[in-house]
Amino acid sequence: MARRRLLLLLKSFDSYPMRQLNGHSGITNPQALQMLYYLENRRKVHMDAIKYCKLILQQRPVDWEPIFRNNLAQPIRNVDLVITVGGDGTLLQASHFMDDTVPILGVNSDPTQIEEVEQFNNEFDANRSTGHLCAATVNNFQQVLDDILAGHKAPSQLSRISICVNSQLPSTYALNDILVAHPCPAALSRFSFKIKRDDQPCSPLVNCRSSGLRVSTAAGSTAAMLSAGGFPMPILSRDLQYMVREPISPGAASSLMHGLIKSDQYMETTWFCKEGVVYVDGSHICYPVQNGDRIEISSRAPILKVFLPHHLVSENKSAES
Repeated sequence: MARRRLLLLLKSFDSYPMRQLNGHSGITNPQALQMLYYLENRRKVHMDAIKYCKLILQQRPVDWEPIFRNNLAQPIRNVDLVITVGGDGTLLQASHFMDDTVPILGVNSDPTQIEEVEQFNNEFDANRSTGHLCAATVNNFQQVLDDILAGHKAPSQLSRISICVNSQLPSTYALNDILVAHPCPAALSRFSFKIKRDDQPCSPLVNCRSSGLRVSTAAGSTAAMLSAGGFPMPILSRDLQYMVREPISPGAASSLMHGLIKSDQYMETTWFCKEGVVYVDGSHICYPVQNGDRIEISSRAPILKVFLPHHLVSENKSAES
């Protein structure tokens, strides 16, 4: 049997805290110093997780190559598994270079410690990495990896968002969400949208003046969408959830400011500002739009194979039953 080929994708670590602590920066504020020590501890925990994952891979009959995520520039091909070490952001970044053939496993290198959050609650935010989509930490990485290599664990298929601007399909699909908005957060966004199926409208034309339009996948429905007042979706759902952000006087169209784009539907949006941007999974990937541009949004994108935490798979089964 051919040896498995793995790509180990690593979150970069910032040496800024240590440089500050060792560089006689003149910081005398105890709270600021405490934050620097906290950030340096996070860096160390992350580096220790990388070392541990490398050690486990060295002990397995696999061929593997490490690469920092900031150095990733080409589509990921010719590997049997991608392992990310970081948090959800590292897994998201990897997904932008992946099709529907290679599965991915996320290792949360620096999970939030509840006791630590409570200890520093009155000083600073001590939350670490959420790792919502990460099935492993250093505590169970060895067992999870062995289960995958032995074929005892199967990846789940997550929907992604396809964006088509003026009939041109960008190369990146969103795993979490997209935001269509003016590049200035204080500026008004003007656009209209209609939900369609097979080129036939399923909703009336809705004209909007607002802060923009957010559309999320099921996997992304617990992120910014939930914070904005949306609802969590079963993670394996093929539907998309949309929300018009801070609509101005929607009137009779109020009920259409938030809803679903079913898996066999798409949203046709027309942008009516001089400038606009489609942000994909945050701020790092974006596409400019201008007055009159048409944006088609749907879940007609290649799925992503992800080894999910057991509780997410269980929750999806419970939601479907």
